[in-house]
Amino acid sequence: MSFALFAAGMAAFALLYSTQALLPAISADLNVTAAQASWTVSAATGALALFVLPLSALSERFGRRTVMTYALVVAVVVALVIPFAPDVEWLIALRAVQGAALAGLPASAMAYLAEEVRPKALVAAIGLFVAGNSLGGMSGRIVTGWAAQLWGWRAALAAVGLMALVCAVVFRLLLPKARNFRPGSLDPRALAKTVGTHLSDPLLRRLYAIGALFMTVFGAVYTVIGYRLAEAPFSLPQGVVGSVFLVYLVGTASSAGAGTLVARTGRRGALYLAVSTTAVGLLLSLSHSLAGVLAGLVLITAGFFAGHAVASSSVSRTAKTGRAQASALYQSAYYLGSSVGGTLGAVAFHAGGWEATVGLGLLAVVGVASITLYGTRCARVERRSLVVAGRSAVTNS
Repeated sequence: MSFALFAAGMAAFALLYSTQALLPAISADLNVTAAQASWTVSAATGALALFVLPLSALSERFGRRTVMTYALVVAVVVALVIPFAPDVEWLIALRAVQGAALAGLPASAMAYLAEEVRPKALVAAIGLFVAGNSLGGMSGRIVTGWAAQLWGWRAALAAVGLMALVCAVVFRLLLPKARNFRPGSLDPRALAKTVGTHLSDPLLRRLYAIGALFMTVFGAVYTVIGYRLAEAPFSLPQGVVGSVFLVYLVGTASSAGAGTLVARTGRRGALYLAVSTTAVGLLLSLSHSLAGVLAGLVLITAGFFAGHAVASSSVSRTAKTGRAQASALYQSAYYLGSSVGGTLGAVAFHAGGWEATVGLGLLAVVGVASITLYGTRCARVERRSLVVAGRSAVTNS
């Protein structure tokens, strides 16, 4: 089960961000700006954000395994068509279709794990799924980077499509049938009620906002970093720029270790550590030395993936009913943050260089820290109220 979902996570992130490392090459070949090229990423993540809730509802009726399978099949088929896109408009449109298809995977996968894995192992299981995301994002970018340098960006996209096809086959062959799934209703009123219940939960709202803000940072940094490294003073070739994404291995380790981190520091402690690590990484990335920039990317990646694993697993743990919808709302906020971050990051880079992109990231990090601090204060007030209520009960008895 873990290996199957690990493969699915690899395919999803490799496809979803397949054009990210290729943005400078796409800009040059199709004669478009960084902001225009960034829409090949933002269109995919934005479509995923819009469709994740409807497709999670289908998974409640037809099963997580079925929806995840169809999602990967459609996404892989589109991936094999994308290299033939005649212009940037067609490329953006096909990427939007691909993102909409991939929307069937993340929320369904987390709901599947929440139903099939015992609670104590849930953070670790979701951490492995997120680790697959990070490995897919890394390998996809490395493959596209070197393939683009050798044969062009279209061949690079075809290569990542074939890689995702292999992952999809592995996923389907290995994923066991669900043992605890019970089909639900497609009643829109019931869906609206479930969504309303989740959105009225203060803790879930905070977790959704945290996911969106973390992904704003990550989307901004990794959409723009290729342009920065391709320009002076670094002037790195496309293949080397793609290899920079080896730092995703740090994300694989930090997300897989999120369960241990939560056990030692608690959920909020883990989030504070993730926020601090990301902020330090952003500041380090301002360095004019390649070593400093790479060190900054390592810390940004480690902090982001740890924070994402903690927040996403907390959603599954908090929601007692309608887990697919709860996870879908998180994924919607998360990928909306990616779409907004990628676009705003490119606009900021065009207007004020890397420093402006880092400034955008730091604003988002401050937002995560503020929300986590507010959650800590709320928890303390709640504990004090319970203590006072307990003392009153003892006195009255």
